[in-house]
Amino acid sequence: MDERESEAWLGLIAVSQLLPAALDSQLQRDAHLTHFEFMVLTALRFAPENTLRMTELAASTNATLPRLSHVCSRLATRGIVDRFPSPEDGRATNVRLTAEGRRELIHAMPGHIDTARRLVIDALTPAQLESLAEITTAITGRLTDGEHRSPVPR
Repeated sequence: MDERESEAWLGLIAVSQLLPAALDSQLQRDAHLTHFEFMVLTALRFAPENTLRMTELAASTNATLPRLSHVCSRLATRGIVDRFPSPEDGRATNVRLTAEGRRELIHAMPGHIDTARRLVIDALTPAQLESLAEITTAITGRLTDGEHRSPVPR
């Protein structure tokens, strides 16, 4: 790598290591959720009937099934989600956002948005923000073989 490439690469690595910890810290302090739990709840919030099959939820949150299963068990114990057999395929498990989960998500959103604005959005000019969107789309496309993976549908 030349100097410019190295600077960009190391900058991306630093952000990818520092940002998740900052988001986790704020969400745990203010809403008793991890950032991953927040993303799970967000994916369910935007799903039809607030319900997704575990495999779909794993894909939309970029998680392994074992990790997601562990987190969903923890959220179910807290009454934030329900887990139940899929009516279409009894071998599959569905996850649904409960009314309590929706309340928790709504409670968590303002602080999360403020943190995202403070740490990322407000640090950038409009042109940089547009570039960031293009950059993250390009990199995500490479990481996912072009598959759209986001907890929020397009």
